[in-house]
Amino acid sequence: MAAAGAGAINSGLRSLLLNTTLRPFTSSLLRILPLPTYVFLPNTPSRHNFSHRPFCSISPLPASQEDIFSKPNSKSRPNVLHILEERGLLESVTSDSLRSVCSDPNLGPLKVYCGFDPTAESLHLGNLLGIIVLSWFLRCGHNAVGLIGGATGRIGDPSGKSLERPELDLVTLEKNISGIAGIVKKILVCSPGVCENAREVQILNNYDWWKDVKFLDFLRNVGRHARVGTMMSKESVKKRLENAEQGMSYAEFTYQLLQGYDFVHLYEKEGVNVQIGGSDQWGNITAGTDLIRRLVGKSSDNGAVVGSVPVVFGLTFPLLLKSDGTKFGKSEDGAIWLSASLLSPYKFYQYFFTVPDDDVVRFLKILTFLSIEEIAELEKDMGKPGYVPNTAQRRLAEEVTRFVHGQEGLEEALKATEALKPGNADTKLDWKTIEGIAADVPSCSMNYEQVLDIPILDLYVSSGLLESKSAARRMLKQGGLYLNNAKVDSESKKIEADDIVDDKVILLSAGKKNKMVVRIS
Repeated sequence: MAAAGAGAINSGLRSLLLNTTLRPFTSSLLRILPLPTYVFLPNTPSRHNFSHRPFCSISPLPASQEDIFSKPNSKSRPNVLHILEERGLLESVTSDSLRSVCSDPNLGPLKVYCGFDPTAESLHLGNLLGIIVLSWFLRCGHNAVGLIGGATGRIGDPSGKSLERPELDLVTLEKNISGIAGIVKKILVCSPGVCENAREVQILNNYDWWKDVKFLDFLRNVGRHARVGTMMSKESVKKRLENAEQGMSYAEFTYQLLQGYDFVHLYEKEGVNVQIGGSDQWGNITAGTDLIRRLVGKSSDNGAVVGSVPVVFGLTFPLLLKSDGTKFGKSEDGAIWLSASLLSPYKFYQYFFTVPDDDVVRFLKILTFLSIEEIAELEKDMGKPGYVPNTAQRRLAEEVTRFVHGQEGLEEALKATEALKPGNADTKLDWKTIEGIAADVPSCSMNYEQVLDIPILDLYVSSGLLESKSAARRMLKQGGLYLNNAKVDSESKKIEADDIVDDKVILLSAGKKNKMVVRIS
């Protein structure tokens, strides 16, 4: 958008953006799959009486930002692009005028969306940046939309992929949509009374409008404005076409138009004027801004324009990478899921607690909402004599776990972490705590009669934690055997009824890292 156009924006434009309409398409490119749409209007009266607010602060904001957030009628608004840039969360923008528009006190708030395709039943760590950037827009007084790709998920985004995504059956797709919508809702929406300046949060599903689109109408109304040369020049397309054997299907090739039309629909029907995504989404995002200008800009009876140019922006953030350039979000055990049912809060916490020193400061900036000043202090402390190792990692793990799993999830992770420290007799183990980490450590099942009165060294061998009694005996002499976190001092120790926690489990430890959960049946 031209700078002159941006300067012409006035407060009346916002109402035009919110009230424009789109000529409807009619119907049946895709089979109907009824799915819910979630809408949260935390700062406006609602007949639905929702009891949640959008994303709230995890850590205290700097005083200057707290003052802004506490005054709804404040003439100034934090410049979200400046914040994102300072924290390493800004890669590219389609127009630098977004920098002034996002903080102009004479303009209403922006409405920003990020899309999530339901390729799995949970989002993973790589998807978290999109939610974090949405959260920063919310903190700065703008509106946020989480878009679930119930329709586009049937095709699969080719960006960053060397092979076409496998097709999902409708049952799996519906399960994935429900799971991802629940995660976005849980993270972006929190309890009442916090973040009074946060604006509207919506969770939408693009199947709600794509199910009524006919293929011929799509080609006539959208396809005629798409230039094949431009589509071919997208990085995601060029990389796939370099492989002559694999190539790219027509369905994948048109994905950028599907995502582009999502932006058109959200712009016209919901007043959305900013799309965000990872750096690999730049081609899809610019396809959307270009399509809006071609479709809406040519409509003489549409008021959602400045002059003849629609007011829309695209923004990308860097992909989440480690200092060695590898993707941060995958581990040797698989994806770092955001769903507690796929990865416990304890193991999620531990993942961040063990990140290298080379990564921790950057991740504090990218993945938390701590002030830059506080992060700088943590970084300074790391270089001081007497620094306790992993102090910065502990803060990172606490902040990210609280953001994703809430205070309850963080407390669960901390309790499990303390309980699993060998020799930590101050923390009483219970069955629930041990079961909470059972999915993350080896486990076995044994009968009550097999366990009661068995010599402790025999239990270490029969459970599979140690290979032999001689290995168990050596570990005992080194002081490395623990029964329910209590050090084992004698080879003559036998398992008693009181050693079975809540009559259900026993936790064995050999050294600091090797553990075994013995379930008693």
